[in-house]
Order: sequence, then structure tokens, then C-alpha cells
Amino acid sequence: MASSETARRVIDMIVAHREQFEAFCRSLSEEELSRPVPDSTWAVKDFVSHLATLDPGLVESFEAAAAGRTADAGPMSDLDAYNEGLVTERREWPLERILEEARVNRAALIGALERLTEEEVGRTVHFMGDAKRSPADLPLKVFLLGWARHDPIHVADMLRALPERHSDTELAAWTDDPVIKAYQIAMSGPPRR
Repeated sequence: MASSETARRVIDMIVAHREQFEAFCRSLSEEELSRPVPDSTWAVKDFVSHLATLDPGLVESFEAAAAGRTADAGPMSDLDAYNEGLVTERREWPLERILEEARVNRAALIGALERLTEEEVGRTVHFMGDAKRSPADLPLKVFLLGWARHDPIHVADMLRALPERHSDTELAAWTDDPVIKAYQIAMSGPPRR
């Protein structure tokens, strides 16, 4: 049980979103998974790989914030290259292997969140930025509450390649969130740096 109310709220959100995300992924055919996503260099399945692989880096960031230090970004110092490398390595993996990796990584991440206190959640973290967002320092709490929507954020991306799924009212309701919409706007258009 998390000692931080914020962490508990985030854990509840990410568990619910991940259940929906896995069900959505399993509903997709191989053809749908292989479709290129408009305005992206990735196919639909690449977003699944991205969501499966980011958690270990986040664990390091959360643990560093809890200790009052900045995480050594290491390979994540170039977030875009880091994500691209992990996604590329998994292109030939079957969906279930990717989802299994995601389950293992998510369990470790939930463990890290459960150890956070409310004081630690209030500390500042450094977001190193990416091609479309500038680096920034922000409270871990703010980062966590936005990041908790990471799965549906990328479902919205995936849906750009799946127009026949737009009439699914459950998917529409899941991605109809101001944070998700703001992220989609922020990530549209050409790289900013």
C-alpha cells in the first residue's frame, strides 16, 4: 500500500488504464498492429513497445526524486533516441512477448511508486525534454498525474492509424480527456528543436 495519497491515486489510474490498454491491443489484428501511424515514424505496435519499455527509466527517475537528487539520465539523456532504440529492437517480437515485458516492468514501477511518501512526491524533477517539448523542472506530483494517462495518450496516437475504430464509444470516452488532448496538440507538427 502506497504511503502517499498521490502515489495511490496514480497507481489506481495506471492499473485501470493498463487493463484497458492490454484489452485494446489484443483486439487488434496483425494487420492493424502493423499499420503506420500518420504523423509518426512508428507503426501501431511500436507504441505498444514504447509503453512496455519506458517504465525502468521512470523507476530510476522516481527513486532519484525520492532521494532528492536528479536521476543520471544515462541512455535516456536523448529521450527520442532512447525510445527509438528500444522500439526498433522489438519490431519482430510478437504482441504477447511485448505485453509480458510490459507487465514485469509495470510491476517494478508500481513498487517504486508505493515507496514514495507525499513529501517525496512534492519534490522537483527534471524532464530532459524531447524533439517537441523543452526541458523543464516541475513537481513530481504534476508529472505523475499527467504521466498516469500515458497509455490512453498513446491509444489516441494509435487510433490515427485505425479510423474504423473511431466509432467505438468506449475508446472515444477513454481518450476524451483534457490532458490527452493537450498532449496531442503539443506533439503535433514538426520538431521544435
